[in-house]
Parts: sequence; C-alpha cells; structure tokens
Amino acid sequence: MALSRFLALFLIHIALLLGLCFAEDPFVFYDFEVSYITASPLGVPQQVIAINNKFPGPTINATTNNNVVVNVRNKLDENLLLHWSGIQQRRSSWQDGLPGTNCPIPPKWNWTYQFQVKDQIGSFFYFPSLHFQRAAGGFGSFILNNRAIIPIPFDTPDGDIVILIGDWYTRNHTALRKTLDAGKDLGMPDGVLINGKGPYRYNDTLVPDGIDFETINVHPGKTYRLRVHNVGISTSLNFRIQSHNLLLAESEGSYTVQQNYTSLDIHIGQSYSFLLSTDQNASSDYYIVASARFVNESEWKRVTGVAILRYSNSKGKASGPLPDPPQDEYDKTFSMNQARSIRWNVSASGARPNPQGSFRYGSINVTEVFVLRNKPPVTIDGKRRATLSGISFVNPATPIRLADWFKIKGVYKLDFPNKPLTGPSKMETSIINGTYRGFMEVILQNNDTKVQSYHLSGYAFFVVGMDYGEWSENSRGTYNKWDGIARATTQVGHWRIVLYLKLWHVTNIHFGSIPSGQRTWPCWSCFK
Repeated sequence: MALSRFLALFLIHIALLLGLCFAEDPFVFYDFEVSYITASPLGVPQQVIAINNKFPGPTINATTNNNVVVNVRNKLDENLLLHWSGIQQRRSSWQDGLPGTNCPIPPKWNWTYQFQVKDQIGSFFYFPSLHFQRAAGGFGSFILNNRAIIPIPFDTPDGDIVILIGDWYTRNHTALRKTLDAGKDLGMPDGVLINGKGPYRYNDTLVPDGIDFETINVHPGKTYRLRVHNVGISTSLNFRIQSHNLLLAESEGSYTVQQNYTSLDIHIGQSYSFLLSTDQNASSDYYIVASARFVNESEWKRVTGVAILRYSNSKGKASGPLPDPPQDEYDKTFSMNQARSIRWNVSASGARPNPQGSFRYGSINVTEVFVLRNKPPVTIDGKRRATLSGISFVNPATPIRLADWFKIKGVYKLDFPNKPLTGPSKMETSIINGTYRGFMEVILQNNDTKVQSYHLSGYAFFVVGMDYGEWSENSRGTYNKWDGIARATTQVGHWRIVLYLKLWHVTNIHFGSIPSGQRTWPCWSCFK
C-alpha cells in the first residue's frame, strides 16, 4: 500500500512538473550521492554525511527562473529528505524536502527533485531534514544569481566565496538523536566548523595539533562577495574577520541597505552576503572567526571556529589573540539593535527590474492574526516535548501534502489556535487554517530563556518588529511598514512580528535543546 501510494504520488509529481516548467527557462542538473564517510574535523575520527564524497556538499549554482533538477541517491542506512532552505516553492510545495511535503527516500533508492526558482535571487543552503542528520553534515550552499539584464546594487565582485559556519559535535547524529529523545539537552558543542574544517591553531592549549583548517585566498585591492550561512543545530554565532569591515549587501534573497559591521550575529539557519574589501597591508594572515553567543565565554572558548584569510602578498602567519567578540555575554541589546539595523533596500531591483520596495507590504490588509508562543519543554504523556501555543506537533505517518492531494481524512486537524491555549499542553497534528491568498500577521513570542530561530519553509516573510517582554496590541505602533527585510529565517529573543503573504511550514530550528513538537503547518486547502 505504501509503495503504491509512493508511485502514484511520483506520477502526479511528474505530470505537474511538466506543466509548470517552460522550455524558454534553462535547466540545471545535479547528481547527489548521499553517503557516510569518515572524517576528523575536530581531530576525532567520526561518521559524517557527505554528498559525492564531499563534506560539506557541492554548491548548487543557478540563475533566476532556472529549472533546478537534483537527482538524489540515498546510500545511507535510513530514510532521507533534502530541504532547500529559503528557496521559495511556488506551486511546487511537494519538492520542499520535508516530512509534510515529501515521502522519504528509502535507503538504496533515488528521487529526483525538480522545481523552478521563479523570481528569486540570493544566498541559501540545503540540508537533510530527517532523523537529526543535519548534525552529521549533508549540507551545502545554494546560490541564485541575477539574470544578466537585472543590475545588482553594487559593482560586480572580483570573486564569490561561500563560508559555512556551524557548531559541531563529535558524537554521531544517531547518538545525539537518542539524547534528545530521552528528554536531555545536547550540552555544549565540541567546536565550530568553518567549511567543514576545525579551527586554526591560534591557541596551543585550546586547539590540538594536526587539525585541518580552512584557508581563504584573496588578492589585495579587490572586493569579494562572502556568502555566510549558519548551518549548525544549536548555537548562534558571531562572525568577524580581523581588521576588516563586513559590508552587508543581501540576506536570504533580499538586497539590504548597505552598511558596515565589524561583526554580525548569525543565528541558526540564517544566511548573509557581505562585500569584503581586501584593503589591508597584509603584514600577516588574518583570522576569520565564528564564536558562540549568549554563553559563558570563558567556558565556551573551545566552541570557536577559526579560519585564515590569506592575501597573495601576505608576509607571515596569523598570530596573537583573536578579534574581540561583542562584550555582552548575556545582554541581548547589542544583538537586538543589530537585527533592527538590517533593512530592505527598497530602491534595488531584486529578481525583477522593478525595485524591491514597489511591493508595499505595509499597505496590505491583514486577514488573520496568530500568536505563536514557545516556552521551555514540558512533559506530555511521560515525554519531554516542545510546544507552540500549547500544541506539540506530531508528524503524521502520511505526509500532509499527500493526504491533502488524495483527500485522506483524519491525517491532520485544521484547528491550530490563533492564541496560546490556556489549559494543559497536548500532542496533535494541528494545522493553521488560513485564507487562500490572505496576508497573515504572526507574533512569535519567546518565553524561553534562549534565543530561538524560526524558519518558514518554501516561502518568505517580512520582519516588521521586535522588542523585549510581552507583545501587546499597542506594539503595532512600532511596526516597520516600509523597509522591513523579507527573509526565511529569523531569531526571536523576546517577541518578533512577521507578516506573510502565504506559507506552509513554520518550525523552530534550534535543535540542540528542543525535543520534538515545536512546529506547525498552515493550510489553505492545503497548499495551493
């Protein structure tokens, strides 16, 4: 029965894809073989997930309106799905690579993803979305270039460099998964990787000898575009390059107002593009640093990733102390103000010739309002579970997209509350029932002590407000209705407001201390 449903869905997908892809839009093709390899990024041999024997995986490089085809062969010993984080699945939600949209790819099987990156540009990444596999790798970058006829809002860079940063554990992902399933926190990571490699030996006590580190080679007097992604599972990271400014230019498909930062907090799942001017005297190499935020830094010193920026005329190795992180271990004011400073470049063209700001999101009438509140995990039926608004989401055996297509009853309920429940928390496959083509206001209220990251799969939202304490109706007076950035992943310290055109899968992606349950799906009968 399961196989017949899988084959039926496969044939439906092929028919739909043939109708959605157009001959005038070019195709780009990739073959991914996903397997285990042994690597020692922190000096300890361990099992990691590689793509085509590479860790991290290869970069997908496409252009606006391309049809992307990725044939995935699963050589793992468990089911697999690949999620294209930040890529907008317009009329192709079944290609999003999540438990609710796709049947998993069984071991020794292959599946071909095919979708069009319609009207999209920017910096994204992909990762495996099942069984905590992201903690073992399987991730890589996804670049969407502007068409030649659409100008970018800065001079063409002299080079394009991908930097994947993320916390890392030397335990394999199955052991980490068992820890979470047992209701325990993962604890402090063992380190931070930069492009799959451990730290440069900047400190003989903290960093053992023999670890392979990342070196990024540049030429003096040039400008490079750095695409930086936090692909980790539990740690917000501060990113900085010794003696260099980072000119922010783009984030997750939106060109930003350009402004310099000496460092930037990059939270779990977030992506940024910086313009780096190699304008220093190259008296030595320079440190590239990604260090943990909102922790006791004296205890977390080893949770620091260090790579090397090397000029072609460098006169020596990097040495001495690392550039200082923000001096606010527990005070989130610096990070909050930094996040508020990131604005949409309303005069720049995005994927289309018209300026980004020509879409006046602030003048659209809101059709629904939902308050999504998270709090520390609770015990439900003897298990430690995370909740949103008192609901701990249960993944159904049948993917929601499949159940909707075949009109299978009883798989999910259209009863997610617009305000947090006042009674006991419960476990449900509960879905938001929204208005098709509606415009939704969502308040993300964080009542935990940790900064959380929320990701909207398959679409984007506008970040229009954030502040401390509890959100109230009066908070609407502070909303930014002009140049709030459109993105797919946002951090929430206390509360944050996002506005959606439409959406399907909202989930908390702070994996390190979050057991199952903190997610929901909206449904417009069900994924138009």
